[in-house]
Amino acid sequence: MITKHDRNKSRKRRHLRVRKKIMGTAECPRLNVFRSAKNIYVQVIDDVTGHTLAAASTMDSELKDHGIYGGNTEAAHKVGELIAKRATEKGISKVVFDRGGYLYHGRIKALAEGARKGGLNF
Repeated sequence: MITKHDRNKSRKRRHLRVRKKIMGTAECPRLNVFRSAKNIYVQVIDDVTGHTLAAASTMDSELKDHGIYGGNTEAAHKVGELIAKRATEKGISKVVFDRGGYLYHGRIKALAEGARKGGLNF
């Protein structure tokens, strides 16, 4: 039987394996995703300087005011649109998608589709 601890350990191992290969630059930053049981968080990161250029989550007041529960695909799609809006305001249109070791399914897929709908290319 696989426990929650083992699943997270496996996810972290997958994430490190992916992070060896992808790196965000100023021209093409990394779109990083973290998913918890109740919320989803996303950042646009320039790995060369180590700075977060834009961030969004289901904890943001823009989404909290609408009474959206953060643990479903609808909320993830809205977070994707929100990060795309914030990134394009800073002049970022092309990113590298870092799914954080999570499978490309469910909330992660909804977030990616929302970001693409909002204007990000990856």
